[in-house]
Amino acid sequence: MSDTTQKENTASKGGSRGLMIGAFVAIVVLGIAVALNQRGEDVAADSAFFTVKRGPLTISITESGAIKPREEMVLKSEVQGQASILFIKPEGEHVKKGDLLVELDSGDLEDRRVDQDIRVQNADAAFINAREGLAVSKNQSKSDVERAELDFTFAKQDRERYRLGEHPRALKAAESQIILWTEEVTRAQEKLKWSKVLYDEKYLSLTELQSDQLSEKQAKLELELKETDLKLLKEYSQPRDMAELESDVYQNEMALERAKRKASADILQSEANLRAKDSELQRQKSKLEKLEEQIVKAKIYAPMDGLVIYSTSSGGGWRGNQEPLAEGQMVRERQELIRLPTTASYVAEINVHESSLNKIQPGMPVRITVEALEGRTYTGSIESIAPLPDAQSMWMNPDLKVFDTKILIDSSDEALRNGMTCKAELILAQYEDAVYVPVQAILRILGEPTVFVDEGGEWVPRTVELGLDNNRLAHIVSGLAAGEKVLLTPPLEAAIVEADGSEDIIEPKSDSSGETSGTSKKPDTPVSEKAKGAEAKNPALTNPQGEGASVAPIEPPAEKKQPAQGFAPSNMSAEQRDAMRKRIENMTDEERQAMRRRFENMSPEDMKAMRERYSQGRGAAGSGGGSGRP
Repeated sequence: MSDTTQKENTASKGGSRGLMIGAFVAIVVLGIAVALNQRGEDVAADSAFFTVKRGPLTISITESGAIKPREEMVLKSEVQGQASILFIKPEGEHVKKGDLLVELDSGDLEDRRVDQDIRVQNADAAFINAREGLAVSKNQSKSDVERAELDFTFAKQDRERYRLGEHPRALKAAESQIILWTEEVTRAQEKLKWSKVLYDEKYLSLTELQSDQLSEKQAKLELELKETDLKLLKEYSQPRDMAELESDVYQNEMALERAKRKASADILQSEANLRAKDSELQRQKSKLEKLEEQIVKAKIYAPMDGLVIYSTSSGGGWRGNQEPLAEGQMVRERQELIRLPTTASYVAEINVHESSLNKIQPGMPVRITVEALEGRTYTGSIESIAPLPDAQSMWMNPDLKVFDTKILIDSSDEALRNGMTCKAELILAQYEDAVYVPVQAILRILGEPTVFVDEGGEWVPRTVELGLDNNRLAHIVSGLAAGEKVLLTPPLEAAIVEADGSEDIIEPKSDSSGETSGTSKKPDTPVSEKAKGAEAKNPALTNPQGEGASVAPIEPPAEKKQPAQGFAPSNMSAEQRDAMRKRIENMTDEERQAMRRRFENMSPEDMKAMRERYSQGRGAAGSGGGSGRP
């Protein structure tokens, strides 16, 4: 089986193991008592009973704890990482506000501060350079944009000048030339015509006629040239010049757009560079300020008048590390160092087991005794109960769930000191007139609290109604009267507990040796509503002999019930058995709890071995012919 599967099985059987442990405690303690009681003599059996008493009864829970100031100011190390203590005020010394309490080593912080100051200066120089660069970039960008705007404006003006001025002027000049040369051609033709007439009449010479003919041809040629110039102007020069001017306008417009975008990009880049340099400068300044604050925090001063108490003396150590503070010791960040009480009142801090939480509540009265102040008893009340179990106790022992409980002490006795060991008795109830019996006299049969009462020399089971208990005595609400005798060691055959917590009914039968044995079956009779109500009122009384254990009833046969048999080592004398019986009967609450803790720490193999030894011991006692009173 893998480790994971074993862990899952262990977790799923956690509740059953708790029941089995509690059952073993009850079985072994009562089994030993019964065994010591069964010495083979009826006189010895008569002493294992308790006469029901009536009178004053106090139900309480006693827990150990420590005295602490009710309100105190906790001073912690705020230096990052770890630092050694150069100076610390002696514990127990009274200080005034502003007195130096603790000085931590800040040499490394001083060196880092010098280096950081240089980084701040470099970052400041880079910031100034970036700021001036932004101003230059803005100036250059403005100049470039203005030049591009001027070129664009000139290009548009050139286009309009050509379209509205130069081209119409050139067109009119070409047309006027055509008109002039047309007149010249007409005049040359008229002159040539008359020159021919005069030549025919012999008034002009041939040379003069030819001269007039040449003039007429020249005029025609000039006219054709002017007409060609006009055609070139209209069909070629004007579209080309106009296209060229339009292109100049477009190119200058694009140049202006590029200049604007470049100027914007240059400015944005310069601004981003300036912001980056400014952020770097602020970051370096912040680191410098933090180092300076750390240097200041290396010295802790008293914020008020008070008494110096080390946190290690007040249980403030981590995971139980209670090494006293001293010069040269390393401390970590956020570690508690000094506590200064702010009031003269005190509280008692105790840990209450989870099984007792349903019995206590804030405001409940408490009696406190301090070991160092013998003979003094203080009164108080429960001030608060932690909502969650103590983490340190859970880390040390995951199976142990205790809750921090603070008890406000009514007296402000100057004799009280921080850290004094104390015992707090939490008073659950006080009765002036109550019927009570020891808790070991009670068993649960079919879920009903039952005691065995002496009726005419025979122990007869009787159901009773239970109140609270103080782990020693249980309050009997009804079912018993003062003066009656109850069996301190009721027969364990009436409460057989299986490991899985199920209830079995044992039907006794006698074998050939006279020893009682039995077979088990599930009970047909359900647990009564009365029993369920009693358990709901006080779940801690489910099994007074073993916390968390459930019991199974016995269905007696029609004939007279067989006497309960216990086991006793055969090599023990009557005096030894009697001494052991008395010792068990006189066990204190602490001894009973210690025995239960030993059973809780037993492995499943050890528990199985004990069960086998217990069965063998019972068999040996039965075969030994020991008799006892029923």
